Amino acid sequence: MTITVRELVYYPVKGCAGTSVGSAQVIGTGLEHDRTFMVVDAADGAFRSQRTHPAMAAIRVDVLRSGAVLALSAEGVEPLRLDVDRDGPRREVSMFDRPLGAAVDQGETVAEWFSDVLGAKSRLVRAAPGFDRDGWGDTPGKVNFADAHAVLVTSTASLDDLNARIAARGDSDAVPMDRFRPNIVLTGKDEPHFEDRVRRMTMGSVELAHSVRATRCSVPLVDQSTGRRKGPEPVRTLATYRREAEYGNRVSFGVKNAVVCDGVVNVGDPVTVHSLVGP
Repeated sequence: MTITVRELVYYPVKGCAGTSVGSAQVIGTGLEHDRTFMVVDAADGAFRSQRTHPAMAAIRVDVLRSGAVLALSAEGVEPLRLDVDRDGPRREVSMFDRPLGAAVDQGETVAEWFSDVLGAKSRLVRAAPGFDRDGWGDTPGKVNFADAHAVLVTSTASLDDLNARIAARGDSDAVPMDRFRPNIVLTGKDEPHFEDRVRRMTMGSVELAHSVRATRCSVPLVDQSTGRRKGPEPVRTLATYRREAEYGNRVSFGVKNAVVCDGVVNVGDPVTVHSLVGP
């Protein structure tokens, strides 16, 4: 059975809506433009996420002119076009109470825009030139402003299995894949969570290597189209069969990968698995 790439998604601003594309350039930190920007607390530079600001999910960000311009839109506010400052004034930022160093502040206008949308004083920052951040796990790799890894991979088989389990509990609402905010969705393999066992794979001219399983927080409870929480699924059902003792008994869905060979990947590309563990 041939495994192929079903979907490619990048998220220009961490926590905001993703952009689904037919083809993607993949660099050392993941899909090009993925999580290059981050919204932070205006006072202390701590990152903002859907964990505390679910409305971020419904903020649309379009990357224009190869990243020189961002087009921002959200319900209830005027859209904004931002000329990106790639190397301007710096602001110290952090994630999960860990300092990330200085990022490039994108100015007052976009800061006010995000502050209005989120109802909290915020700034928008961009990764500064030379930003160098390590991931962790079996193959650490490099990462921009994603939580800790370059590429999140899921599969349609895993989602189909989850939704079948949710339905068996009497809930008729299927969970869409966007709740898990993947970068690459695979299809063509019937085995749920097959992606967990893959240690090396190639798609297009890109090679990925396993880092860790993707443990989940409260973000999958957020409806990605409305920016509102819509729990308790899928976390309630995942907790019945996907608890990970190795990762503090948290639930998991998907796997995080490092980029070991840059290149281009397209929707429909076949996936070659080079290394596999388990039965």
